[in-house]
Amino acid sequence: MSKKLVAFFSASGVTRNVAKKLAEAIDAELYEIKPETPYTKADLDWRDKKSRSSVEMNNKSYRPVVANMDANIAAYDVVFVGFPIWWYVAPTIINTFLESYDFSGKTIVPFATSGSSGIGETVANLKESVSSSATIMEGRMLNGRQTKENLIAWVNSLGL
Repeated sequence: MSKKLVAFFSASGVTRNVAKKLAEAIDAELYEIKPETPYTKADLDWRDKKSRSSVEMNNKSYRPVVANMDANIAAYDVVFVGFPIWWYVAPTIINTFLESYDFSGKTIVPFATSGSSGIGETVANLKESVSSSATIMEGRMLNGRQTKENLIAWVNSLGL
């Protein structure tokens, strides 16, 4: 049986709620990816091209600083990584997280939340941030009300 971690970034609390439900459903540990400078409501205004999130997402090489770099990735076989979809991909803080640890031999399972967009090219973009010996599975949108049974069925369908 593999040891699982649910790591997540949540700017507004939506992804946090899903991550907590997932961790409880699959008996995994929970880890929050926290930005050094928390995002404000103004930072998240996607309609403002000068907002912090807009500036970050328009520069694919930008890596926001993560405040907590104490995840014990070596202790896990499978790492679920959750985030909101920003501009059709994962926020660049997810790249910071993935690039900061050695995921060699690990399985990474992305999951996302979004008010309107799908997961798009997220997985392809994240593959560049981990070693080639890590396996990144296709991600899944976990919008709306997620039940324990639905989450368990999804994880079981992954064959981990």
